[in-house]
Amino acid sequence: MKEITKICCIGAGYVGGPTMSVIAKKCPHIQVTVVDINADRIAQWNETDLDKLPIYEPGLKEIVAATRNKNLFFSTEVDKAIDEADVIFISVNTPTKTYGKGKGQAADLKFIELCARNIAKVATTDKIVVEKSTLPVRTAGAIKNILDNTGNGVNFEILSNPEFLAEGTAIQDLLHADRVLIGGDETPTGQKAKDLLSQVYENWLPKERILQTNVWSSELSKLVANAFLAQRVSSINSISALCEKTDANVEEVARAIGYDSRIGSKFLSSSVGFGGSCFQKDILNLVYISQSLGLQEVADYWEQVIIMNDYQKRRFADNIISTLYNTVSGKKIVFFGWAFKKDTNDTRESAAIYVADALLEERAELSIFDPQVKEQTIFRDLDYLNTRTPEENKNLVTVVDNPMDQVENAHAIAVLTEWDEFKTYDWQEIYDKMLKPAFIFDGRRLLDKAQMEEIGFNYYRIGQV
Repeated sequence: MKEITKICCIGAGYVGGPTMSVIAKKCPHIQVTVVDINADRIAQWNETDLDKLPIYEPGLKEIVAATRNKNLFFSTEVDKAIDEADVIFISVNTPTKTYGKGKGQAADLKFIELCARNIAKVATTDKIVVEKSTLPVRTAGAIKNILDNTGNGVNFEILSNPEFLAEGTAIQDLLHADRVLIGGDETPTGQKAKDLLSQVYENWLPKERILQTNVWSSELSKLVANAFLAQRVSSINSISALCEKTDANVEEVARAIGYDSRIGSKFLSSSVGFGGSCFQKDILNLVYISQSLGLQEVADYWEQVIIMNDYQKRRFADNIISTLYNTVSGKKIVFFGWAFKKDTNDTRESAAIYVADALLEERAELSIFDPQVKEQTIFRDLDYLNTRTPEENKNLVTVVDNPMDQVENAHAIAVLTEWDEFKTYDWQEIYDKMLKPAFIFDGRRLLDKAQMEEIGFNYYRIGQV
């Protein structure tokens, strides 16, 4: 293969869609086709109204508008795209297993295996197959084994090219990546495949930011990067609990230690807990791998990061209940935010889900607003927990389009996502509409404490008395 002219990406989700859009934008000479068996999702990617794209990311719709139907295509014709492509990115979901061996920890690789078997069945020319999904170490070997033993005698090179995107800033992370990691076999053909994929990224990134490793190092680096970031969040959140029992302010502590050049200031913002599709899943995967290899102390160490995150969410919910006179039954509590962080409509593992679940168990009546999350997503998230029937969730939860509509006669507001627009609301009007005493529980340390207290709110924020 002399150069890459056609790329296929299997999976039109949070990684595949934005990544391929940026590649198409920066590589106009390459035809990029994103395929998915979910016809509804592909239809959304092809929507004339770009505000209806299935994923909300700042800057994404502008790039899609500039490239779609020029050299960027979204299709359900999976086999056709596989057959024509020089490079096939696998970007399908790898959820944590909910059954069998490794339940609750190991990654479920059934979608990855189905992709590999389909590629093997369809491909009639040599291909580079790229793992883009976050996968356990040594998955590339399993993929190669399937391709080599079930294919049509063509040569497959398997590369690991993990994504390091933060939702809400994914487009900027792609355009100005700290690094691109490409792992592959240390053979002449493996090196050639790594160089060809490197050339794609070199269309807009300096060559020195594109790191080549063996495939195992690449796969493990993705898990370790997310584990280290999540560890920092859990570390500062553990200190937030200590701050609330003393006169310390977690924001001041974070600023003080962040000035230490050995520590740095990033990922030291205390909150109600981390969410998203990667942190918890990747740490659980790391725990499972460590246990499988007999490294129990290593597994215990990383599992504590998850335990602390769960504790933070539970602690926040418990504080709401105890502050509201140890009962929230029949009380109206308003949620500002449902997405796991601002500037995304992704709700996977969002702290809001688990805080809501704890309050609903106490028969609270929740009214929920998020500027980007749809009603059906919120009810899907709650129903997935199987704590109550869908009918019970519907009876206790209301989802609204206008945040000012929901605060009438509310007992409390819980800020669960750090959307910037929440800071611009007329909080005096909100206070006037609420029952008194009016409570705010700020799980994102978003609002001005002095201002809220001056208005008259009983204001509580994570990590501060």
